[in-house]
Amino acid sequence: MTKGKSVRGHLGAGAGLHLLSRGLLQAAVVSSLSPAELLALSGVSTDHRDLIINVGGARYSLGRDALRDFPLGRVRRLRDCVSEAEVLELCDDWDRDSNEYFFDRHADSFRAAVGYARHGRRLRLLPHMCELSFRGELAYWGLDSHACLEPCCVKRLDERMAECAFGAAAADAERQEAAEAAAAAARSPTPPWLERMRRTFEEPGSSVPAHILAAVSVLFVLVSVGLLCASTLPEWKASERAGSADDNSRIIEAVCMGWFTAECIVRFLIARDRLRFFRQPLNAIDVLAISPYYVAVALASAGADTPQLQRAGVTLRVLRMLRIFWLLKLARHSVGLQTLGLTLRRCYREMGMLLMFVAVAMAIFAALAQLLEAGLDVDGHASDFASIPASCWWVIISMTTVGYGDMFPMTVPGRVLGGACVVSGIVLLALPITFIYHSFVQCYGELRLRATRSGRIPPSPLFMDTDG
Repeated sequence: MTKGKSVRGHLGAGAGLHLLSRGLLQAAVVSSLSPAELLALSGVSTDHRDLIINVGGARYSLGRDALRDFPLGRVRRLRDCVSEAEVLELCDDWDRDSNEYFFDRHADSFRAAVGYARHGRRLRLLPHMCELSFRGELAYWGLDSHACLEPCCVKRLDERMAECAFGAAAADAERQEAAEAAAAAARSPTPPWLERMRRTFEEPGSSVPAHILAAVSVLFVLVSVGLLCASTLPEWKASERAGSADDNSRIIEAVCMGWFTAECIVRFLIARDRLRFFRQPLNAIDVLAISPYYVAVALASAGADTPQLQRAGVTLRVLRMLRIFWLLKLARHSVGLQTLGLTLRRCYREMGMLLMFVAVAMAIFAALAQLLEAGLDVDGHASDFASIPASCWWVIISMTTVGYGDMFPMTVPGRVLGGACVVSGIVLLALPITFIYHSFVQCYGELRLRATRSGRIPPSPLFMDTDG
């Protein structure tokens, strides 16, 4: 019995060694196989037939040898696939019998990419296709759009990408605001009447009461600004000095300020986040427009008997002029003013570049003008150009083609310099204008689209600019 077990044990050990050696041999053989031989073991077709590439119903025949250096990386990798899973990672479907690979992609884009791969000629954007979609198709097939497109098309693509980047940033900000509002509403459920009140005050085009409220607010702004302008007339000042000033104007001014104050307080009370209320630009403008009135009233009510309070009259006049900021309240109801503010915020680099151009040119032309008009004048008659700072005034009004005529060069070299100054001013001021203009058009379109989605487009030209 023991002998039989021993024999069977020896036989089992011998069989195990045989199987192990055969497995090692198979592993060694598999590791030495080519990709085509591995395809045969895995069941993938190993014939040398041409590959049939079917893209959106358009069929192309490509030889395996031609795929070795094929510029389209996704198609080239089909040659090295060793399993059906790898094949399906590159294409949408595969017919083993006909050796046909199916891609659910844009047929015209692939036709253009194949033309570039075969002939090497740079591509142009397709007229009936979005620039970003065409870029995505080229990236899908493994082509760099900036390397295979014509320079004019690359510029057009970059402009489109920049526009979409601005739009994406605005959409992200809008989604963030919506998410924050939803989170605040989840923490503390908002009553329906409070939400309607918020929309009435914050969205002028949301309802009929919102339209009426916006119209009344704009009316008060126009009345208060008109009253401020009328108070600077000589007749008005003469009546004030004579002590016969009309009390009606003070009453109207107090009513306007009462409306602005009540509106600002209500907005603060119904705000979702009161800590962020004063950090918003339009709310900060409201506070900036209201506060000078109350400061002036406090100073005036203290009396004007002492010299300190008499000197405060200058402060009162300054604070009174600050009420002109009431006009900025119209930005809450005007898409045009909102567009202007958004454009200035986005084009601060271009605006800085414009100021730098003007400053450099002004320094150069002012120094030359002072030299030609006063520095070489032995008699000292050219008093207008006696210094470089004095010449800067002439340079700035010449570069902007205003030309008040209060000072001008008298010598022939000075007049030649003046002509060069005017021409250079036109060129330098025109250089960044194109970028600012495109940004303005883009910002206007974004604000219009945002207003359309939220139903906030005011129905009357009183509140907004027309499309023209």
